[in-house]
This record gives sequence, structure tokens and C-alpha cells, in this order.
Amino acid sequence: MNLATQITIVRILLIPVFIGLVIYYGDSVRAGAANETLRLWAAAVFGIASLSDALDGWIARRFNQRTRLGAILDPLADKLLMLSAIILLSFTSWRQHFPLWFPVLVIGRDLLSIGGAFFIDHFAGKFTIHTHWTGKVATFAQMAAILWILLDLVPSMLIWPTLFAALFTALSGFINLVDGVRQLKAAGAD
Repeated sequence: MNLATQITIVRILLIPVFIGLVIYYGDSVRAGAANETLRLWAAAVFGIASLSDALDGWIARRFNQRTRLGAILDPLADKLLMLSAIILLSFTSWRQHFPLWFPVLVIGRDLLSIGGAFFIDHFAGKFTIHTHWTGKVATFAQMAAILWILLDLVPSMLIWPTLFAALFTALSGFINLVDGVRQLKAAGAD
């Protein structure tokens, strides 16, 4: 259990804290007495969890602390944090929220990527994940859109970071699809 993996575990433990803060803030908004302290704490916890993702990755690479457990937990922690934030900020009573199509797009892309990976692994024998810069931009853009809501920035402008995140989410999903088809063809599984 190295330092990079410990940081990842702390990030996983922050997710239920974040979820609770988001739900309680939404309840306070619905009750007509928005508790802004809860909103700021939710933003701080999300920010810390997001920064810990960069930190544990840097530590793992810099100090050669890559492990099989870390390779499983790190992307799991990322997906749990991002999906919980996007889902909650679409369906809770925050002043700003994502339009319904945004979580559908993000969840759909993730489910298709996971399902496609299992499908390719089954039919081609081995699936290789090729990271692409569009996936990293999509993740960063999703984080920015989430922080836009958490920090309650200009409500009338929320559509722009959401559209930017959606564009790169869809683009990265398409690139994953093309890569998956290429892997299937290379394995001879037409």
C-alpha cells in the first residue's frame, strides 16, 4: 500500500462526503433557506478530490509507485466522483443544474466504453486501452462544468462549459469506438 494508492483511497472516501454535502445543500435550497456553507464545502471537497487525482498520478509516475491495485482503484475513483457529481447536479434542487441530456451523454459514453471493452476482450482475446487527449480534455471540461455549478458562477452561462464538456465527451467516445473497431478487425473478429 504505497502513497499513491493511499491518496486514491482517500479520494474514494471523500465521494460519500461530497454526495452528502450536495444532497443536504439541495434540500436546504428546496426548503427555501439555502445553506451556502454546505455548497462551499461541497466545492472544496470536490476540488480536493480532483486535485488528489493529479497528485496520486504524479506520485505513481515520479516515484515508480504504479501497482495493479492502483491501476484499478484510480480510474474507479475518477468515474465514481465524476458520475456522482454529474448525476446529483442534474437531479437535486440546486439553483443551477445540468440539462438531462448531459448525464445521459456521459453515462451512455461510459457504459458503451465499458461494454465495448468487455465485448472486444471476449471476441478479440485482449483489449488494449489507448488513452487519447480528447478523453483528458473531456474529463477536465466535465470538472470545470461541475465546479461552475458548485461555485454558483454566472447561471446564464452554464450552457457553454456544459456544451464544451459534451463535445469532448462525445468526441472521446467516438474515438474509443473507432479504436475498438480497429482492435476487433486486427484480431480478425469481423
